[in-house]
Amino acid sequence: MTASTTKYLATNRNENLKKEIRMIEGDIKTLAAAIAMGVGAIGPGLGIGMLAGKAMEALGRNPEAGDGIRANMILAIVFAEAIAIYALVVAALLIFVA
Repeated sequence: MTASTTKYLATNRNENLKKEIRMIEGDIKTLAAAIAMGVGAIGPGLGIGMLAGKAMEALGRNPEAGDGIRANMILAIVFAEAIAIYALVVAALLIFVA
């Protein structure tokens, strides 16, 4: 092999290595975003489930208080869902900015 052929192969190998590193970085970003969204959705999901269960218990015990219970339940669901939206924003930032 000539010197120019060896230099071409070394340059081509370096470029391929750089491409592979960029691909791996993209995969890691995607995985990090998926983990952030998954972990960020666990809390609100459990919170909303517990909240709805307790609201149904309260309605079963005192049906006349339904309007107040319903309003407070919806407000608490909105706050819990906001945390999931924060997790979605973090996941989007991880994918598009990082």
